[in-house]
Amino acid sequence: MKTITLYRPTGLQELILIAASGFKAFPPRLSWQPIFYPVLNQQYAEQIAFEWNTKDQGSGYCGIVTCFVIPEALFQKYEVQNVGGEIHNELWVPAEELEAFNRAIQGRIEIVKTFLGEEYMAPEDEVLAKMIADLAQQ
Repeated sequence: MKTITLYRPTGLQELILIAASGFKAFPPRLSWQPIFYPVLNQQYAEQIAFEWNTKDQGSGYCGIVTCFVIPEALFQKYEVQNVGGEIHNELWVPAEELEAFNRAIQGRIEIVKTFLGEEYMAPEDEVLAKMIADLAQQ
């Protein structure tokens, strides 16, 4: 089966929920979030994590780049949306389809890089705090 690797920039609170799932699922969208949008390349995910999440209180002043694998057939079910420059491509998954999307994730959601803002405070979970610190970019 052919697969596609996608990336998801997250903040600390979303990562805590991902960890609670055993790194198997993304949390449900909030009422004001109609779509789940993983991105198609690590460069774009890093841009969001660094430029947005590290300055955002709701993200815990922490930008985390995750990656995960889905079947190519699932990827083809959704349209790729370009939201800016050449690298700014996202897969828009309706929020109501996220649970089924999560079930199709192959393996675990991996953390590939983290960015820490000036006001970042490590989570109480020591294992998670170490994972974040070990991958932090200065």
